[in-house]
Amino acid sequence: MAAEAEEIRGVGHSVRRKEDDRFIRGAGNYIDDIHLPGMLHMAILRSPFAHAKLNSVDGSRAQELEGVIAVVTGELMAQHNLAWMPTLSGDTEAVLVTDKVRFQGQEVAAVIATDPYIAKDALELIDVDYEPLGVVISPQQAEADDAPVIRDEKEGQTDNHIYHWESGDQGATDTAFAQADKVVSLDTWYPRSHPSPLETCGCVADVNPATGQATIYMTSQAPQLIRTVFALVAGLPEEKIRIVSPDIGGGFGNKVPVYPGYVIATAASLLLGHPVKWIEDRTENLISTGFARDFWMHGEMALNDDGTMTGLRVSLKADEGAFHADAQPSKFKVGLFHIVSGSYDLPAAHVVADGYYTNKAPGGVAYRCSFRVTEASYMIERLVQNAAYELGMDPADLRKKNFIEKDQFPYKSATGFEYDSGDYRGAMDLALEKVGYEQLRKEQAEAREQGRLIGIGLASFTEVVGAGPHKDYDILGIKMNDGAELRVHPTGKAHLKISSQTQGQGHETTFAQIVAEELGIQPEDVKVTHGDSDDTPYGLGTYASRSTPTVGAATAMVSRKLRDKARKLAAHLLEVSEEDIEFAQGRFTVKGAPDKAVTIQDVAFAAYTNFPDGMEAGLEGVTYYDPPNLTYPFGTYAVVVEVDADTGQWKVNRMIAVDDCGVRINPMIVEGQIHGGLCEGFGIAAMEQITFDEEGNCIGANFLDYLLPTAWETPTFELGETVTPSPHHPIGAKGVGESATVGSPAAFVNAVIDALWPLGVRNIDMPLTSGKVWEAIQNAQTS
Repeated sequence: MAAEAEEIRGVGHSVRRKEDDRFIRGAGNYIDDIHLPGMLHMAILRSPFAHAKLNSVDGSRAQELEGVIAVVTGELMAQHNLAWMPTLSGDTEAVLVTDKVRFQGQEVAAVIATDPYIAKDALELIDVDYEPLGVVISPQQAEADDAPVIRDEKEGQTDNHIYHWESGDQGATDTAFAQADKVVSLDTWYPRSHPSPLETCGCVADVNPATGQATIYMTSQAPQLIRTVFALVAGLPEEKIRIVSPDIGGGFGNKVPVYPGYVIATAASLLLGHPVKWIEDRTENLISTGFARDFWMHGEMALNDDGTMTGLRVSLKADEGAFHADAQPSKFKVGLFHIVSGSYDLPAAHVVADGYYTNKAPGGVAYRCSFRVTEASYMIERLVQNAAYELGMDPADLRKKNFIEKDQFPYKSATGFEYDSGDYRGAMDLALEKVGYEQLRKEQAEAREQGRLIGIGLASFTEVVGAGPHKDYDILGIKMNDGAELRVHPTGKAHLKISSQTQGQGHETTFAQIVAEELGIQPEDVKVTHGDSDDTPYGLGTYASRSTPTVGAATAMVSRKLRDKARKLAAHLLEVSEEDIEFAQGRFTVKGAPDKAVTIQDVAFAAYTNFPDGMEAGLEGVTYYDPPNLTYPFGTYAVVVEVDADTGQWKVNRMIAVDDCGVRINPMIVEGQIHGGLCEGFGIAAMEQITFDEEGNCIGANFLDYLLPTAWETPTFELGETVTPSPHHPIGAKGVGESATVGSPAAFVNAVIDALWPLGVRNIDMPLTSGKVWEAIQNAQTS
C-alpha cells in the first residue's frame, strides 16, 4: 500500500534548528515586541543603599509630571496585602519596601506612565528619606556576634543564620580520617557571578477588570509554576491567570524566580485597568536579579599512602543575599551539592552547609548547571588535584586509581545518590589521548628548564540532572514532574505541547526529533508548542538540566502510547492480528510480508475515518513523567596553559572536552551547548565576578565592570565524546546542557595551579585575573 519510506531524521541526526528560521530573520517575538492597546509603562526606583531604614517615600512631585499615571509605594501595596511575597525556597521577600532596604538595588517605588521615558524621568522626582544601617557582605560577617540582623521583621529571627543542612555519615567519615595516612585540605571561594542573559527580565501584565482574566506575558523559564505562585501571591483564581512566555533571549536560571517587578506590574494593571509593561535595564538585571555561586568552601580528603581515597569532608557557608530565594528542590537546602564526592569511589563522606542572610541581592539560581553542582564539582576537582601534588602522584593516575569502575554501576554514593551508569576511565583515557598527555608532561619539564611555566589541568566531573523523582523533589510542595501532550492530525502531521520552556536550547527541534524517532513523522512535520500556561501541560519548566531527562522522556512515553494505538489501527487496516505487526521508520508491516504495509500517515487518517468498533476516535494523548531516578552525565576535561610569571597573564594553549551525555538526540545542538558551557566556564575562571565594597555597593553593575568573555578572549575548544546510555531514560539520554560549565572551571584553574605549584602557589580563588595570579606568585616567592 505504501512506497518505501525515506529515512526518518530522528534521534542521532544533526537536524538544522527549526526555530532559527525566524530568529535569523529578526522575526522572533520577545517580551519587548509585545504592544497592547492602551498599554502603560512602568519603571522602578531602586535603593542606592545596601541597608537602610526607610523613613518616608514621597511621590507627590513625580505624580505631577505630565504623563505619570500613578506612583506605587510599599504602603500602597501593603493596603492590598501585596507588599511581601513567598519565595521559591519558602521564605518571604519584599515586593516594595515598607520598613527598610536590605540590598542595593532593592525595589522602593514604581512609576506608571504613558511612556517609558517619562516613567524613568519621574523616578528622579520621588523623594526618599533613608537612614543608613550597618552592612553585611559575607557569611563571615553575617555570623559575627555584633552583626546587624538583616531580617529583623521575621518573628524569632535573632541573627542572620537561615539553615543548617548535612548529608552523609559523620561517624564513618570521622573514622576514615582517624585512620588516614594523609589528609589534604583546601579552602576556596566560588565567587558570586551572574547569568547575564542577552535579554533582561520583563513582563506585560494585562488584567481585565471586567472579567478578572489576567494574561501576563513574562520572561519566565517556568510559566506553569509561576502561574501557581501568582495565584498564591495575588489571590487570583488560578484558572483566570494565563502566563505566556514568548521567545526568550537567554535564561541560564536567571528567569526562574518571581521578581517583584512582575507582581508590581500585575497589581498596577489590576488597579488601573490597563496593560502595564516593565522591562528592566542591564544594571537592574545585574544588581537585583538571581545570582549564582557565592559559596565559601572548606574541603578535606583522607588518603592512604598509595593514593587510595578513604574519606571526604566538606563544609560550606552559603551567601544567600537578603532573602532566601533559591530556585531549587525544597528538601535540599544547598541544592545537589552533596554530589561533591564526584566520580570517585569514596567509602565515607560528610557534607555540612550553613546559609546566611547578607545585604546582597537574593536568589541563587542554577546557572548553566543542575542545582549547585558546579560548586560541588569545583570543590572536589581542586581538592583531588592538590592531593595528587602532595602525594607526589600524577593527577591523572590519582584519579584513575580512585574512579568508580564501569562494573560497579549502579553505584550508591556515600551521600546517597544512585549513579545510573558511567565509564569514567574511558572518558579520561580519551581526553588524555586527544591532548597527548605523556608527551605534554615531557614538554612541560623541558619548558620549565627554560624558565617557561606550562600547566596541565584536569577535571573529571559527574553531574546529576533531571530532577526529579516525586518522593524527593518538589518546589513549594509541587512535585518536579513534567508533561507532554501529543496529537497526530488526520493528515499525519503532529502537534507536540510540552511543559518545558525553551530559551535557546533548540527544543522545537530536538523534541520533534524524539517524536520522529518514536512515530516516524519527520521533525519538520511536528509542531512544538511551549510557554503558554493555557495551552501546554503542567510542569516545572526548564532549568537545572531538566528538559531532556524529564520532558524529553515524557515526549518519548506519550509517543509510544500513540504508537501502541497506531499498531492496533494498522492491524485493523491490514486485517491481521496486532501481534503480527512490526514497526520501523514510520511503517507498520506484517511479519514475513514486508510489502504489506501502511504508514503512520495512513494510520493517522484511519484514526479519524476508519477505526474499529469499540475504539475511541483520534490519535492523541498526554503523559506526565515521574523519573525513576536522576541521570548522571560525566566527562573529563584537559586544559594546557602558559603563565607569564612577570605579569601574571595566562594563555590557554589547548582545551579538550570529552563529554558523555548518554544518547545524543541532535549532535550538532549538543556540541553547541557544550561550546556555550565551556565559554561560561572559561569566563568564571578568568574574569567574571560580582563583588561588593564595604558599604555594599555592587561592583559589577555593568559590562565594563562585570566582564564577559568575547570571541577575542575565548580559546578554541576541541571536543570528544563517549556514549554510556542512561538505563532509566526511555531513549538513553542523560542531558548535557550544563555539563561543560560544571566541569571546566576546575580544569582551567588546575592548569594554572599546575604551572605555579613548583613556585609554592597552592590556590587562587576565581577569577584568575592577571593581577591575582601575579600577587600569588609574589606571595609564594616571599614566603
